Amino acid sequence: MKAAHDGVGHRARLRRKLAESGGEALHDHELIEYLLALAIPRRDTKPLAKALLREFDGIGGLMAADWQAIARVPGMGDTSIAAIKIVQATMLRMLRNGVAEKPVLASWQALLDYLRADMAFLTVERVRVLHLNSRNMLIRDEHMGDGSIDQAAIYTREVIRRAIDLGSAALILVHNHPSGSPEPSRQDIEITRQIAEAGKRLNIAVHDHIIIGTQGHSSLRAKGLI
Repeated sequence: MKAAHDGVGHRARLRRKLAESGGEALHDHELIEYLLALAIPRRDTKPLAKALLREFDGIGGLMAADWQAIARVPGMGDTSIAAIKIVQATMLRMLRNGVAEKPVLASWQALLDYLRADMAFLTVERVRVLHLNSRNMLIRDEHMGDGSIDQAAIYTREVIRRAIDLGSAALILVHNHPSGSPEPSRQDIEITRQIAEAGKRLNIAVHDHIIIGTQGHSSLRAKGLI
């Protein structure tokens, strides 16, 4: 009979550590290692977990990576990729529900946590518009488009037209900077002011423009730029 692989005893130790001390007691590679072990139980998944974290520059990058990118890592099949993506989907659903159930302006940190988890590690710029009703409840989180590695187009007319279609009372503009720095560019400031001015004529407020990066976030409202 073939002996169990060397990772079996280590996996039992990880399980015991998790049960006794919680997830904070595990290193990032141990979390991924154990997750992969549930998908491919007959393999020592520690080397694969470390390879994934190297490839995607940490656990955040791994969770945000698309299916095809993860599939290019040797040893990753559909079952193990699905394990990673279902964890990401569960995390985002939990964070999004925390935003959707309360007025957005009263749960600002929950909103930032959700946006950072969803956008900070993307490799292209993504533009989203959050549409709010008169009570500042989220009525639509709309993906407006993706751009190249350093830019994404956002058009005033499209944003305002969608706000009218949805009956939005207010908007929050959001996009990410793949460079990691959340500092606004001149173009970011200009387009925000254009949308705010167009919205004002129709009684549609622009509460903020949030820029997300791996180094944090910027609020154009907090910077006094709108």
